[in-house]
Amino acid sequence: MNEFSLAPIVVVLLVSVITVILCRKFNIPSMLGYLLVGFLAGPGMLSLIPKSHATDYLGEIGIVFLMFSIGLEFSLPKLRAMRRLVFGLGGLQVGITMLSVMGILMLTGVPFNWAFAVSGALAMSSTAIVSRILSEKTELGQPHGQMAMGVLLMQDIAVVPLMILIPALAGGGDGNIWAALGLAFAKMLLTLGLLFFVGSKIMSRWFRMVAKRKSSELFMINVLLVTLGVAYLTELEGLSMALGAFVAGMLLSETEYRFQVEDDIRPFRDILLGFFFITVGMKLDIQALIGGWRQVLMLLAMLLVLKALVVFAIAFKMRHSVGDSLKTALYLAQGGEFGFVMLAIAGQLDMVSPELEQAATAAVLLSMIIAPFVLGSSDALVGRLVQSSWDMKSLDLHSMLVETMSKSDHVLVIGFGRGGQTVGRVLAQEGIPYFALDLDIARVQVARSAGEPVSFGDAKRREVLEAAGLGRAKMVVVTLNNMHETQHVLDNVLSMYPNMPVYVRATNDDYVKTFTDIGAEEAVSDTKETGLVLAGYAMLGNGASYRHVYQTMANIRHSRYAALEGLFVGSDDEAGFGENGETVRHAFPLAAEAYAVGKTVGTLPMAAYGIKLLFVRRRTGRIENPDASFTLEGGDVLVVAGKKEEIISFENWSLQGI
Repeated sequence: MNEFSLAPIVVVLLVSVITVILCRKFNIPSMLGYLLVGFLAGPGMLSLIPKSHATDYLGEIGIVFLMFSIGLEFSLPKLRAMRRLVFGLGGLQVGITMLSVMGILMLTGVPFNWAFAVSGALAMSSTAIVSRILSEKTELGQPHGQMAMGVLLMQDIAVVPLMILIPALAGGGDGNIWAALGLAFAKMLLTLGLLFFVGSKIMSRWFRMVAKRKSSELFMINVLLVTLGVAYLTELEGLSMALGAFVAGMLLSETEYRFQVEDDIRPFRDILLGFFFITVGMKLDIQALIGGWRQVLMLLAMLLVLKALVVFAIAFKMRHSVGDSLKTALYLAQGGEFGFVMLAIAGQLDMVSPELEQAATAAVLLSMIIAPFVLGSSDALVGRLVQSSWDMKSLDLHSMLVETMSKSDHVLVIGFGRGGQTVGRVLAQEGIPYFALDLDIARVQVARSAGEPVSFGDAKRREVLEAAGLGRAKMVVVTLNNMHETQHVLDNVLSMYPNMPVYVRATNDDYVKTFTDIGAEEAVSDTKETGLVLAGYAMLGNGASYRHVYQTMANIRHSRYAALEGLFVGSDDEAGFGENGETVRHAFPLAAEAYAVGKTVGTLPMAAYGIKLLFVRRRTGRIENPDASFTLEGGDVLVVAGKKEEIISFENWSLQGI
């Protein structure tokens, strides 16, 4: 009897953790780490993971959750506006790519049926890779991001007729091909129609009913039910599960539950998407790669070069800019997950030779491995290859310079999200001039059309800061969400103008000291400022004067929130709080037999552990800042601040002397 063992799974998880840590350390996309894990653990090397339909299907669920998340970024009006991209650019890309690949393969002596199957596989691009990188680089709302997503949606739709035509051409289909295609399209329109028109009315009410129960567990189960349920319905109708999940996400995008749903789905999406890339890595066959390397290189060239040229030519012909057309081409110049499915079906029907199937599979996989490197440097590639891209950037900088030329002693706001817009509106109300920079092109376009002084620009680039009038600005206010980007901007501003007052938003309390050490005038903590405002209202409600409240708040701010140092960790804190070097607060009692009882505060090894003793609670009293001669007694409660690991070590010493 075969006994199931956890050993292979544990080994795969261990290798995955180590590989992703190394990828993060060397700034390599983690998906490449997963591909490598799949190759090492798969049939091609160590055979730790059996190759089966079950593992492939589990990987597909990762794509389902990814497409659901992408759907949350869209809406029905946005999709209607994109119909020219979906059916125009997307339809032409699939058709012309297939015809071009078929023509080249047939010229080399490949039979028509074989060429058709391979061309259909090579016409597909990777939804998982493209949408993930677009999302990570916050480029979904930019023109090339919308073009890429439009083409990917059309490719998902095109899978339906291709899946019908491949068996029919192989002799495995019965009846009329056109009747089968007509029936498939009718089912597709009916299914999507029901989802859009019926689902849009039901979805919001259903989620409202679930939300009223006020159970986070129930809400998460409901999110999983809707995501997988709609994907299953579309699968039953012969459509791709990813397309159904995208529609489900889009139906929820206009409800008030969008952000909560997005947070709940993220852990499942990231874990299963990682597993998908592991299953892709398992498909690499080194023997096939070595044996048919000429054919692999030819097919790889079709994916990376021919498909890119086709996409670029169509996009440019549709009057998109050279830069956007080239970026879209780079994003789509790789194979996709549906290509593996088509090649597998064609191989089972003997529609392609085993050698051609392996060569095409290897080419698709290699293109997916290369893609993250290409896409990560797409901006630099476009800048080098297309002179007009640099011309456009120069034009944008010139327009920005002209717009800010009349401004002096203005406030330069970096980031025009909720925080930046709030700052801008208050300044405008007081008649104080300001100019804002933001990287969300959709937000910038809408704000500019409303007359707001905001421009698209990357504040990490010095030439953009100069064009935005940094040299003439009175001060800079940075309201970005990303603290690493904030640090980069702060470094740039102060290296260019060391005396420039900069006020910075800190989403993480630990960055308050980091930013002020760099030279920020003030670093404002999201969490601490909320607490301060509420404390101020409480003081006013208890009879304190406005002057006293203001002075108390000012003293706390000027001391860099020293009075608020450290927080007690609880179960409802954000994931990882207190585990990444943040300063936390902790209290622990000393039993009568504790090691520290009878010792003075001066003999405690607080400096060695990096701990600060805030106060000692003795019975009902509170001793603030006890001096070095203060002797500890049994029953005392020590309240300390420091890093979580160091607090644990200090507590162990205080209680046991170890």
